[in-house]
Amino acid sequence: MNYIGSKLSLMDFIQEGIDYVLEKNNDSTSYEKLTLCDLFAGTGAVGSFFKGQGMKIIANDSMFYSYVLNKHYIGNNDKVFSDNAIFQELNNLELINDGFIFNNYCLGGTLDDEYQRMYFSDRNGKFCDTVRAKIEKLFIEQKISEKQYYFLLASLLESIDKHANTASVYGAFLKKIKKKAAQNCLIESASIISSKINEHQVFQKDAQNLITEISGDILYLDPPYNSRQYCDNYHILETIAKNDHPEIKGKTGLRLDNKENKSDFCYKNKAIEAFEHIVKNANFKYILLSYNDEGIIGIDDIVRIMSKYGDYSVLTKKYKRFKASSKDVDKKETIEYLHFLIKS
Repeated sequence: MNYIGSKLSLMDFIQEGIDYVLEKNNDSTSYEKLTLCDLFAGTGAVGSFFKGQGMKIIANDSMFYSYVLNKHYIGNNDKVFSDNAIFQELNNLELINDGFIFNNYCLGGTLDDEYQRMYFSDRNGKFCDTVRAKIEKLFIEQKISEKQYYFLLASLLESIDKHANTASVYGAFLKKIKKKAAQNCLIESASIISSKINEHQVFQKDAQNLITEISGDILYLDPPYNSRQYCDNYHILETIAKNDHPEIKGKTGLRLDNKENKSDFCYKNKAIEAFEHIVKNANFKYILLSYNDEGIIGIDDIVRIMSKYGDYSVLTKKYKRFKASSKDVDKKETIEYLHFLIKS
């Protein structure tokens, strides 16, 4: 998925950092004996990678769509269905015309409304509603297991996201349907990451609360860097995942309950305190923080806080800057910092 802050292209850098801090501490523990917690998991890229490397994973995020993705990618280890018949069934359903996504986020469903939204083509909005309703029905009727439920939901989220009429985020829609968004969406299988470990854990909690309840070897932190709230930027994925038909507002159709998922890391007056709370209370030997040079928390504050709790060091790498639109060209690169703490 095209996701703000995704570390998919930085995975080699993160692995280099983990190897660096292990070597610095003369720690020869194999990956297979290490537990890594991805406390701000997003789409699960980091946890998925190190799960594939043999580590035990704890994944967490406050958003439900993220929980769905991680329940599949981290929670499922083996083939979920014996064949692809379920996808043939879902892709050939008769489309419903009165679903929530079509009625609120497609032009055909909002023509008579104050705000005419165009997040998906009419056909793809109806397809999303149809498949989401069918998955829920199968689960309620106990015709699919919990593992199969999250596998299908993850597959739907990834499939519909590829056809969204947006510039990567759902904070706004494009004025005309772009080529990819005009193509008919079909639900395709999410990949499965095999693992010999069955004790992976997935949470949907506030990071500041969860940190006092868990323990492990490596704590990986990738909190929001700026004022962009993920609950706003991915509100439609949240609604698809929850299937809860929420009250919405404004031109972009934001969920009215988004304020419940606002992150302290997006506020300059709260982020420093939130960060220190996590570092202080972390029951982990190693803490790794991904952060860039545009972040709300200044580099000096990061160094000051982490140095209070053990042996601090840092690696840097130039990284292509995320652009929400073609007009956003002021700065093409940013510096990605990987801060390390060997906790005392």
